[in-house]
This record gives sequence, structure tokens and C-alpha cells, in this order.
Amino acid sequence: MLTLNIINMKKLITICMLAMATLGFSQEIDPTYIVEGDLVKATYYYEDGSIKTQGFFKNKKLTGEWVQFDKSGNKTQLAYYNEGKKVGKWFIWTEDTIKEINYKDNVISSVNVFKNDSKVAFNNK
Repeated sequence: MLTLNIINMKKLITICMLAMATLGFSQEIDPTYIVEGDLVKATYYYEDGSIKTQGFFKNKKLTGEWVQFDKSGNKTQLAYYNEGKKVGKWFIWTEDTIKEINYKDNVISSVNVFKNDSKVAFNNK
């Protein structure tokens, strides 16, 4: 009985090690960085190659507009930075709500939450 448990334990350990090795060698898609004037446009990807996050760096700090997408390509977050600090209006889309988060001096100054059935209009530039 003890021998059977040891054999089963060895099989379980072997399976776990193979699973970890497989995960360790799963293909990751490296981010891309493209110089555009004095900015660097960064694009990060999901494993399937679709865009996860896209935005800009200036002097190695987050700057300007950053957009995050789900795996289907739907926009889930719109954020703004200035010299690495959070600024302006951010939007976060979920299944049920839209959150508008206002930043001033890298600190949240207000949060508005709208249900998706609300009639809201905003400029999405």
C-alpha cells in the first residue's frame, strides 16, 4: 500500500513538473517600442497577439494617452499622464458601468460612476 502511494506521488510530482515547464516555455509576445519624435510609443500584447495596452513614454516616463483593451479589442480603460503622473479624466469601462475618475496633481479629485443604461455623452478623442 505504501509503495502504491509513493508511485502515485512520483507520478503527481512528474506531472506537476511537466506542467510548470510547459508554462515556463509558453510563447510570450514582446512589447514593441517605436520612436515618434520625442516620444516612444509602447504597445503591449496578449498571448494571442491582440493589443493589451498602448501609450507613450517621454524621458522614460508615462505621458499622454494610454489605452487598455480586453482580448476582444474592446476599450476597457482610457488614462492620461504627464511626466509619469496621473492627470485629467480617466475612463474605465466594465460590463455594467463607466467610471470617470478625475486626477489633479496625481491624486483622485472625484469619481463618477454611470450605469451602462445611463445616457451619457462625452468626447472620446
